Amino acid sequence: MKRYITAAATLFVTALSFAQGYTNPIIPGFNPDPSVCRAGDDYYLVTSSFHYFPGVPLYHSKDLVNWEQIGHVLDRESQLALPDARSWGGIYAPTIRHHNGRFYMITTNTSSKGNFIVTAEDPRSGWSDPIWVDMPGIDPDLFWDEDGKCYYSGSGNDGIIFCEINPDTGEKLTEPKMIWYGTGGRYPEAPHIYKKDGWYYLLIAEGGTEFGHGVTIARSRNVGGPYIGAPHNPILTHFKQATQGNQIQGTGHADIIQAHDGSWWLVCLGFRTQGGNHHLMGRETFLAPVRWDKGAWPVVNGSGDIALQMDVPTLPQKPFPKRPARNEFESAAVPAHPSATMAAAGLGPEWSWIRNPETDRYEVRDGALMLTGTAADLNETSASPTFVGFRQQDIDFTAETCVSLQKGRSGDKAGITVFMDSGSHYDIYLTRKGGKNSIAVRYAMGVLNHIEETPVGSGKVWLRITGEPEFYRLWYSTDGKDFKQLGLNHTRYLSSETVAGFTGIMIGLWAQSEARTTARFEYFEYR
Repeated sequence: MKRYITAAATLFVTALSFAQGYTNPIIPGFNPDPSVCRAGDDYYLVTSSFHYFPGVPLYHSKDLVNWEQIGHVLDRESQLALPDARSWGGIYAPTIRHHNGRFYMITTNTSSKGNFIVTAEDPRSGWSDPIWVDMPGIDPDLFWDEDGKCYYSGSGNDGIIFCEINPDTGEKLTEPKMIWYGTGGRYPEAPHIYKKDGWYYLLIAEGGTEFGHGVTIARSRNVGGPYIGAPHNPILTHFKQATQGNQIQGTGHADIIQAHDGSWWLVCLGFRTQGGNHHLMGRETFLAPVRWDKGAWPVVNGSGDIALQMDVPTLPQKPFPKRPARNEFESAAVPAHPSATMAAAGLGPEWSWIRNPETDRYEVRDGALMLTGTAADLNETSASPTFVGFRQQDIDFTAETCVSLQKGRSGDKAGITVFMDSGSHYDIYLTRKGGKNSIAVRYAMGVLNHIEETPVGSGKVWLRITGEPEFYRLWYSTDGKDFKQLGLNHTRYLSSETVAGFTGIMIGLWAQSEARTTARFEYFEYR
């Protein structure tokens, strides 16, 4: 008997030939509210940055699984002013889109004038100054219909607001109206509109960006509604019995994209729990396959949930070279366009400042990072302390540096910190008092602050922080070999469940000095 392979079976076999699978999260560490677009076979993804500068991390991929950070969308103060911004403020929920050969990013600066658009011909070569959009609310989206009209949607007043706009001027062309209130979950937000098979689909998040988060969807024959929800909403959530033991929780705030091979995918935020029901790395970016049949509702990963290990067919994977564990601070190795202020300070795009920095306090010189301290401490809530932060990406990790004070004076400090926000951080640092050096550990937990000091000799010291599910451990060495533990601190006191806020842990190098003393950091290692 002859056996025939159908076209559908052929496609299935072809897909299986690329079934390599992947590990979630695809972008680990504090990278919430992902939005993704495609230009040919290139993919670009952005995430929220809140009170950190530069703003809106920008990532590039060829396969939706492997990503490299190529910079930030907002890298100068004319684009991003963060006056007095704290971890609840700054940049919320960007959307990135590619239309007629041009890239658009729309977002909200909650610490300034609200919603705005920036554009670029090449996302690697710098983005425009803001085009302000006079619309209330947060989480803005842009959608172009087939007739060329552009529509804004955003969250506000407990529902999704919609109007036609001119994306080149920000002008409203129709009166705003409410188009969907969601399915009854709290905080309906994060809208994205797509058109498929003659239907307009409206994707949103509900439930609050915590354990009860989820993704719901509605559709209409008209872009302005009325929208009717899917009968099986939510289409993605871990707030259910089947996933109560899943380490990934808080899944939501999603964006859907069709790949260049025709397959459909969803990116979303979620967080990994540790030490019980706590999370510290903030909300991260996850990926799931989507089945979206003609005229039907999209189905996420077959079950409406995701896993750390995704054993599903993927695009042919094209990984990027891994970031070296040890950063020797060689400024010549930093690729960036001329206006990128991080590159001007000799730092790569993986580093961030708190609020708008004084860039002359940061310099890479002779193979070391030189940080000039000011009076602003890590507890500061308005000024920008001398600080550069690297996202914690793993529950189990080691971060290490070697630091010395250049002509240190009494009260000078320089070291490494596990930093959640201005009121919540663990620090180990070199300090000088009465002409002598000490190693100090500090625990800042809201109104509780405690400091312990240990005398050391003159010269440089090595400082190390190790992380594990329930503890951070703080270490020091005077020779780079024999490390002594000074602090054992519970992770839960820095968790989002304890501290609140929208950010995640940064591993920071910092300096503080009334006399503007410079601290020399010889390297930074994260493994």
